[in-house]
This record gives sequence, structure tokens and C-alpha cells, in this order.
Amino acid sequence: MTDYDSATAFLGEWGRFQKQVFYLLCLRAIPCGYTALSVVFLAGTPQHRCLVPAQSNLTAAWENSSIPLEEPSGLGAPERSLCSRYRLTDVQRYSEKGLLPADVNWSTVATEGCLDGWQYDQSTYASTVVSEWDLVCDNEWKKPLTSSVFFCGVLSGAFICGQLADRFGRKIILFVGLGIHSISTFLLVFSPSWTFFCCMYFLVGLGNSSSYSSTFVLGTELLAPRYRKTFATLGVNLGFAVGYMMLPLLAFLIRDWRMLLVALALPNLLYIPLWWYIPESPRWLVSRGQIEEAEAIIRDAAKKNKVKPPSVIFIPVTEKDIPSQSSNAPNICDLVSSRNICGISVTLWLLWLTITITYLGVSLNTGNLHGDAFLNCFLSALVEIPAYILSWIFFHWCSRRLAVFSTLCLAGIFLLIIQLIPEELIYVAIGLEMMGKFAVTIAFSVVYGYTVELYPTVLRTTALGSCSMMGKIGSIIAPYFIYLRSYSVSLPYILIGCLAVLLALLSLLLPESHGMPLPDMLDQMQSFPGICRPEIQSQ
Repeated sequence: MTDYDSATAFLGEWGRFQKQVFYLLCLRAIPCGYTALSVVFLAGTPQHRCLVPAQSNLTAAWENSSIPLEEPSGLGAPERSLCSRYRLTDVQRYSEKGLLPADVNWSTVATEGCLDGWQYDQSTYASTVVSEWDLVCDNEWKKPLTSSVFFCGVLSGAFICGQLADRFGRKIILFVGLGIHSISTFLLVFSPSWTFFCCMYFLVGLGNSSSYSSTFVLGTELLAPRYRKTFATLGVNLGFAVGYMMLPLLAFLIRDWRMLLVALALPNLLYIPLWWYIPESPRWLVSRGQIEEAEAIIRDAAKKNKVKPPSVIFIPVTEKDIPSQSSNAPNICDLVSSRNICGISVTLWLLWLTITITYLGVSLNTGNLHGDAFLNCFLSALVEIPAYILSWIFFHWCSRRLAVFSTLCLAGIFLLIIQLIPEELIYVAIGLEMMGKFAVTIAFSVVYGYTVELYPTVLRTTALGSCSMMGKIGSIIAPYFIYLRSYSVSLPYILIGCLAVLLALLSLLLPESHGMPLPDMLDQMQSFPGICRPEIQSQ
């Protein structure tokens, strides 16, 4: 076929058709934003302590004293234990003797686990997955696993979606993903057990990822080159950020996790009419040989843009005019086929893994910060909007390598400095955390386009897919960094901060791509420092 962009140039770049596609697909990204981080409130951990049964007939003073004091993992005063109590029979005996709690030498009293369950504070959350199924103490490992199960679904959706979208079309997979997302979210509301919740949450992640990926691809294929870059780097990201900001607002108004899920699922029904307003990708239809369907969409677009289409839009070419293709199609093994491309690939894989861990580590930890959890999450989402705008500016006018290095390094430094802030300066620590989130969001946005520019056309999609997979693996790992809080409150950010600074330094080894022509073949790739290219060796 003739070149698609040339054949459809008569449509113009920013008519009614392109505006409709741009804004509707950006709106479609909003639910993806609040779904991706919903675990912050669905699995929030309320303040809790061992339950003392009412039939124990203990006064409030004795009941409070039955919980032992423990030294905190960091600085600060001793706090009541979350996972143990003094042996209840001993406490009852002292109470029946008429003693006061101050008369007892508590160091001689044996302790026991929370044999009667836990008592949860409901001032912040009426109920969460954690309080529903007691995911605390010995079962605390289930909380990060809940997050990881969701991101396993995201990983599976990204892997499956691309293949299905190439076979059945972008539009159909977008709405199938929307359907899976909506139905599984409604089924979550009726979860009878934590195991069932995890199974459905996996499907929510799968549907959310499939819908978001299809939205991204459909927009890049429907829009003209000039606005394609704006859509990919700014449009869908802003839609995602708006959805992210909606999450703490909904969670603040709805404190019960089941009702919150209902509120998160209902807006998906508003997107059903988009089936009649968002077309299939004509570019994909042409690649499948469905010329009539593709031309029908383009002619409808021309009508909306009030331009007259040519009588024939896509001119078939003879088989002999099609350039012969190599029998060896590019595959993932080509990413490590030489020392030069292997150096670039491994560095980018580690970079994507680290940026994702840093981004999600900060995002998932907002519920654990001092102060109001809802406000902290809203601020974390709010800083993404100027971050995406600034990343768009960086991507157009600044060095890619220095942009990634400076922002990721700053994110790591901010997270490390937090550990030096005195405990009473709560808002200074939160401010540093938000600055770290701002910096890593810029790095996340820039590295996507940077990756695309470093690889040649013959391998670009495969390379981007492999980097995206490493990012998804990072999202599965990230909840376990936050889980390390149970051992030391400062440990997660110390590890994440050190990892971010280390990989920021490593990113300086990558070649610069700003202002450079996109490579088409492997031998046109720039050199990785310290590795001689084959042609140089031969000389």
C-alpha cells in the first residue's frame, strides 16, 4: 500500500475528527489512573491492636494496660504492640484482686498473640481488605502480595493485549479490556475471601492494562505525526493523573472498601457509548488488507473535517514492487546480539526496573505517611500534572540523557534526605516526598520516548516491549519494598533512594538521542561507551 501518512494527509492534522479522537481517548485513560493505585485505600492498614473480648469484664484502664509497650523500629516513644497482649488470664486475675494497673510489675507477666482477633480503629477507614480478613501480624505478607497480584495482571494484560490487538484490532481489545475491568471490579464487591479477591483483582489488572495499552496504540495510529507525540507524552498521561487525583477524593467520601469499589466501577458504564465515536485504526485495517473498511473510516473523518477525499485513498501496489524482507525477522534475542546493543539493552532494562520501583514505591507509600492519608495521596497525584508538562518540555528541547539522570538522581536524593529530617518536621518530610515523586514522574515520562529513539526501526517495538516488561516486573516487586517498613520505617526509602542514584549514574553511559536521526538498522545505532563497534575494530 502507499504510505499511510501521505495517503491521509488531505485530512489535515487537527480537524474535528482528530480532536474527537484525542479528547475521548484521553478521557478513557482516567479510570486507568484511579484503578492502578486503588490498592492504597482498598488495602489500607488501620491502626489496630489485639482484641480484648467484652466478656473479659475488664475496665478501660485494664484493657489498655493489657497491651504491652514496644520500642519502635526508628526514633520515638514506645508504642502499644500491634500483635501481642499480656496473657489475658493473668490480667483478669489482677483485676479481680482489686489491684490497679500501676500496682503490677508488667515485666514479669507473660505475653500471648491476638487469640481473639484484632480491634481496628475506624477513624480513617470504615473497613479495608486488611481489616476484613486480618492481613496483619503473621498474615501481613498477604498485603504486598495483594498489590503484586494486581500488577501480575497488568503484566499479563500487556503481554496478551499486544498479540490480540494485532490479530483482532485495537478497538475491540480496548472495549474487551473495559468489559473485563468493569465486570471483575463489580465481582470484587462480593468477595467472600481474600483468595477470591486476589483472583478478581488479577483480572482487574489485566483488563485495566489491556484497555490502557489499546487506548495508547489507537491514539498514536489515528492521529497525525505532530499530535501523535503530544498524545503519547502528555495527553494520556494527564488523563491518568486526573484519574489518580479522583481516587483520594472518592476514598475520602466513601470509607468502606466495598462501596468504594462500586464507585470506581460505575464510571466505566459511561464509556460504553464511545464504541460509536471511536473508530478502529484504519492503519491496522490497511495492514490486514481490509481496504474498504479503512477507506470508509477515512471518508467519514473527511466529512467531519469538511474536506473532500480523493476518489481512491489507498492505492494497491503490485507484489513485485514490495521490497523483499529478510527471512530472519527481528526477535528479542537481537537485543543482546552484540556487545554494543547488549550494553544499551541491559542498561535500559535496569533503568526501567528502577524507575518503576521508585515511582510505585513512593505512590504506594502515601497511605503510610504522617498526616491525612487522603490529602497525601491527592498531593502525590497533583504533582504529576506539572511533572508531565515539564517532561514534555524536556523531551522537545533538552538532552534525554541528562534529563533522565538529573530527575532520577534528584528523586533518589530526596528520598535519602527524608531519613535525616527530625520526626517533628512532618510537613518537611512530606514535601521532600512529593518532590521525589515529581522528579521520578518526569524520569518515567522521558525514558519512554528516550527508549524509542535509541533503537532502530527493525527492532523498536520489540525493544520497547521488553523494557515495558521490565517495568511491569518492577511494579510486582515494588510492594515488597514498602513491606520492609515492618522491619524498619526508613529501610524502604534508603534502599529505593540508593538504587535510584546508582541507576541514574549508570544512565550516563547511554548515548544521547536528542537531535539525532532515528536509526533504521542495527548498524546505525550509536555506540555504548567502552564498546568498539565492529566497523571500528576492522580498521
